[in-house]
Amino acid sequence: MERIALVTGGTRGIGAAIARRLARDGYKVAAIYHGNGAAAEAFRQETGIRVYRWDVSDFDACGAGAAAVARDLGGDIDILVNNAGITRDVMLHKMSPTQWNEVIASDLTSCFNMCRAVIAAMRDKGYGRIVNISSVNGQRGQLGQTNYAAAKAGMLGLTKALALESAARGITVNAVAPGYIATDMVAAMPDEVLQKIRAQIPVARLGRPDEVARIVQFLVSEEAGFITGSTFSANGGQYMG
Repeated sequence: MERIALVTGGTRGIGAAIARRLARDGYKVAAIYHGNGAAAEAFRQETGIRVYRWDVSDFDACGAGAAAVARDLGGDIDILVNNAGITRDVMLHKMSPTQWNEVIASDLTSCFNMCRAVIAAMRDKGYGRIVNISSVNGQRGQLGQTNYAAAKAGMLGLTKALALESAARGITVNAVAPGYIATDMVAAMPDEVLQKIRAQIPVARLGRPDEVARIVQFLVSEEAGFITGSTFSANGGQYMG
């Protein structure tokens, strides 16, 4: 039976690597995006993966979007990867309510919205895989990222609680906490900042999106059915908590 996988933020960076990996493994994949239509169309043409556009911070949009994916791909969603997120970096004493609320909505509330959209069907059929993409900065904190760190730490708590609620229904819920990965967002940092970041990483390099995708590939597999409520760190030794 072909499993259906939905990846939010799935047309660029880590999300795109995850979507590609799952598609190569034979899953029916839907990649969700919100802002960059040109990148999404290029991704669709390159991979043949279906792309859908909606705002994951909008509860109703998530419900309608998940229903459309299920209808188009011919069944309930078996696998959800919550990868979408944004940053609005600024020190807390200068942070506006808008900068706080946008990050919490896009990075944390979106997880609730998407899990809520698929969890009932997963419970009914007794199967599901949910993977939440958190961050090393949700584990250790980071200057100028109180909003982002709070959201990504919140994902870890959500992961554990939902894992407890869902385990008896055949649903696993896990998190992956990447460190600094060579994505467009990281590449946009000033060179002097990237040099400082690399100096803090014991393996002395940035991670690759496909290295994160391989962890997700395992967690959504049938073989990972005994693993739930766990956080997998992929940060090159930068943080060992």
